[in-house]
Amino acid sequence: MNATNDIAGGAGAEGAGGQLDSNSSPSPLAPGAAAGEAQRCGLIAIVGKPNVGKSTLLNALVGQKISITSRKAQTTRHRITGIRTLANGEGGGTQFVFVDTPGFQTRHTAALNKSLNKTVLGAIDGVDLVLFVVEAGSFTLGDAKVLSLLRSETPTILVANKLDTVHRRAEIAPWLKSMQERHPFAEFVPMSAKNPRDVAHLLHVCERYLPVQPWWYSEDELTDRSEKFLAMEVVREKLFRLTGDELPYTSTVIIEKFEEEKSKQHNRMVRIAATIVVERDGHKAMVIGDKGERLKRIGTEARQELEKLMDAKVFLELWVKVKSGWADDEARVRSFGYE
Repeated sequence: MNATNDIAGGAGAEGAGGQLDSNSSPSPLAPGAAAGEAQRCGLIAIVGKPNVGKSTLLNALVGQKISITSRKAQTTRHRITGIRTLANGEGGGTQFVFVDTPGFQTRHTAALNKSLNKTVLGAIDGVDLVLFVVEAGSFTLGDAKVLSLLRSETPTILVANKLDTVHRRAEIAPWLKSMQERHPFAEFVPMSAKNPRDVAHLLHVCERYLPVQPWWYSEDELTDRSEKFLAMEVVREKLFRLTGDELPYTSTVIIEKFEEEKSKQHNRMVRIAATIVVERDGHKAMVIGDKGERLKRIGTEARQELEKLMDAKVFLELWVKVKSGWADDEARVRSFGYE
């Protein structure tokens, strides 16, 4: 397949993407095709440097938000599993189990970053397929560090994300050639995670690499994470989105209480108490804002999103505490739920 022609076709084109090694790709099998009611299921790791668009891609692949997205680098902290099942209506089809990982950190040596990097390494061990996400036309030292961790025996797809930001797509061809020389990628997929057609194409490409075996989860499951965990992620996303680049990424959120209560007015009611942990008094004032307005907005936006995700009436209480140096303390990092 001619890589240059595929790239020039642009994201969303039917022929976007292609095999870099025609001998390495398994035979494609669409859901239910040829194999009757065969089910496919496998683990796919999404890796890349911080802030390259991994969480946005995961949410698009799953079809619903399960991982937080923010302009601030390093907002994904935990190994998050997202599930997408494409059934054929005859008991067969494909179940994709995606793992979103933190961006590999090379600039800091704090205990938090050691934990995050350990999560990255654990995620790529034993998977069926790796999606290496880079910004189309770009390759930095951060990208190189992540790429050096990938094993040649595990099929890896080069996902050239954010193609919508590239003005002259024909210029991608030389970049693609240089990427082929860096790693034996099985295939490449130029795309934008914001384009549903591109996302559907990537799912189709991933499908052929997953083994024929029974699904691990029920058809309607979207993640293996609990609602309590998702509550923490949603609050943290609003925290970073509403503080911009002012707040250090070491700030975190702890769920102190997550209780479901009976209610005559609502089919379901959940009461949540969360603590935002920062490292300095100045950061605390920044989160609270003038007359508490910023903290109030963080709480309101988080509550509204949680009510949609959980289909429940949510009461959310937020507190802000200062715990200086927590990101450098391995015991405290573990106590906050990091591996």
